[in-house]
Amino acid sequence: MIASLRTHWIILKTSIEERLVYRGDFVFATFVRFLPIVTQIFLWGAIYGIHSTNPVASIKGYNYKEMVAYYLLVMVGRAFSSMPGLANGIANDVRDGTIKKYLIQPIDMLGYLFWARMAHKLVYYMVAIGPFILLFYLCRDYFVGWPDAFTVTVWVLSLLMAFLVGFLIESLIGLIAFWFLEVSSLIFIYMMLNYFLSGHMIPLDLFPEPLSSWMQMLPFKYLAYFPGTVILGKYTHQELIFELSIEVVWIIVLFSLNRIAFQRGIRRYSAFGG
Repeated sequence: MIASLRTHWIILKTSIEERLVYRGDFVFATFVRFLPIVTQIFLWGAIYGIHSTNPVASIKGYNYKEMVAYYLLVMVGRAFSSMPGLANGIANDVRDGTIKKYLIQPIDMLGYLFWARMAHKLVYYMVAIGPFILLFYLCRDYFVGWPDAFTVTVWVLSLLMAFLVGFLIESLIGLIAFWFLEVSSLIFIYMMLNYFLSGHMIPLDLFPEPLSSWMQMLPFKYLAYFPGTVILGKYTHQELIFELSIEVVWIIVLFSLNRIAFQRGIRRYSAFGG
């Protein structure tokens, strides 16, 4: 166990050092990601007609301030759950043969990728914490009050588990490359569906029934929608406990599917490429 922990620590430390090599590029890319929220504020302001003589009071339970607050919170959730390049990276390793390094060395591939992605997120949070604080301070009027301690605790847990759900879904998509070497089209389709199914585009409540209920049965809601609506008080305490329990079940299911896909994938892997 000690040797395993030491290995994981070295992977995490090395990955953090790699992320800090191009600090300027990383900081610039982080700041650029905050620009879309400005567009969202103006867009929903136009939809609600806040500057018109007859503004819309509410859309399916969301007033204008709640909608903007939702998108701010979704940004936080996506900062935890998004895994850019993970699925493509796994698929490329399978296609060009570099995945062999995980098969001949005493390092678990999924474990290595997990700690490498953890390092990426830690560096991102260190850079983004300042802009996030400034953004939420400037947009503080969009939030009405502050939820109780239990709700805040559930929100933090939902963010941490969103990271796990996002990682496991992306890695599972990448492992499909063991069966289909070219999965870029599949990844593109997944990204487009994820944009809708996670609640990143609009809250899932805004979709018509029964589509909205079906979408909320999938694990994608825990990537953005659930963390975004917890703080807005859309759930009772009992419902929060139930949703967290469902998310834990999804994490276990996705983890098992990843292990099964990896074990069966390497059995048919022919080690082509470099």
